[in-house]
Amino acid sequence: MQIHPSSAGGCTRRLVLTASVAYAAAGPGGLALAQGRYPAKPVTLLVGFPPGGSTDFIGRLLAQKLTEVLGQSVVVENKGGANGLLAANATAAAAPDGYTLLLTSMGMTTNPYLYKKTPRDPVKDFTSIAMLASVPNVIVVNPSLPAKDLKELLTLARSRSSTAPLTLATTGNAAPGHLASELLQRAAKVKFEFVAYKGSGPALTDIMAGHVDMSLPTVVAAAPFIQSGKLRAIAVTGSKRSAMLPDVPTIAEAGLKELSTGSGWYALIGPAGLPKEVVELLSSECQKIMANPQVRERFVANGADPVFLNPAEMSSFVARDFKSWGELIKAANIRSED
Repeated sequence: MQIHPSSAGGCTRRLVLTASVAYAAAGPGGLALAQGRYPAKPVTLLVGFPPGGSTDFIGRLLAQKLTEVLGQSVVVENKGGANGLLAANATAAAAPDGYTLLLTSMGMTTNPYLYKKTPRDPVKDFTSIAMLASVPNVIVVNPSLPAKDLKELLTLARSRSSTAPLTLATTGNAAPGHLASELLQRAAKVKFEFVAYKGSGPALTDIMAGHVDMSLPTVVAAAPFIQSGKLRAIAVTGSKRSAMLPDVPTIAEAGLKELSTGSGWYALIGPAGLPKEVVELLSSECQKIMANPQVRERFVANGADPVFLNPAEMSSFVARDFKSWGELIKAANIRSED
């Protein structure tokens, strides 16, 4: 297989395959690509959530940029349901020819433990292409709570664990904020009283009103209230500070170094068995897209910190994430709401 730039302006890259190389490729993907260039027709990018959310925003921005460099339309198809599982199933069942891709999220590594009907193995059933962004959560409290930092918050929580535990709002079963809350509780050896909400809006409203003590919403959901002083930020999850809240320390910086609280994330994947040349092309273009300052600014404005991992790095990351979240979900006895 050879990769050649298109003659149209020299900026559009396509894969040109000779018949002998293409037919020698293993699996149905190689035979499909033997028809000619990739992409030779529009590519479908599945998004496992309805229009309007963060996943949809990132999927549409990525599709727009890939369309510009691939010379074929990359069309977003929203296939919402079961925390992204319906779109994941459709992707896993698609031909491994590069014409069906998926903008996936952290649910890829948690769904197999929550949905028993049609679970998909995130390592075996998909091909990693590129990690694009992480989505940190932030510990927020009502400003009247007598805790200015993580040390004071955990001291207060421990003092009340056996009598009147601090109340912690969660939104979405096994969502990043819920899982981060479970990790915090276990790593800090404290006990919170979880209060379930259907969305971050009602949860944050109740914290600001003093009905609930704290929560771990996404940075983008909480930032306006933190900046206005209606919520106090304690620490962000993940390995580095959030670009949206650069003055808020990470949990490790705040003193709980043994806790590696995961963040949500977004990535591009395809069915298992995608040809290596297709994966390399798409990953290379994603890396260039994520280096674009304007793209990075738009990601940050929507609460996603730009991150790029190549296929090998992403595969290792997904395997670790799958293992660690599985251990937590089983230990905390978290079950699907469906």
